[in-house]
Amino acid sequence: MPPTRRRAEPDTDAYRTLGKALRELREQAGLTQEALAARVDIGATYVSQVENGHRGIRWHTLLAFLRALDVDLRQLGEAVDKQEHHST
Repeated sequence: MPPTRRRAEPDTDAYRTLGKALRELREQAGLTQEALAARVDIGATYVSQVENGHRGIRWHTLLAFLRALDVDLRQLGEAVDKQEHHST
């Protein structure tokens, strides 16, 4: 019988850091959570949960966020780096 694969525990610190970075990018774009949600075709509650680090985000959804915010991965990386240095 193959061993059962355990699901990794979510890294809540990473969720919070990514969420804060996405919030920063959204605010720089001058968008509300509702406006971003409409652009990505998701609920505003989901945007709030991601930004507050209460929920992870799948790769394809992250890419949709970046397209809606008109930013690239480099800019996201810079925002994440800023948040990591800000929280220490």
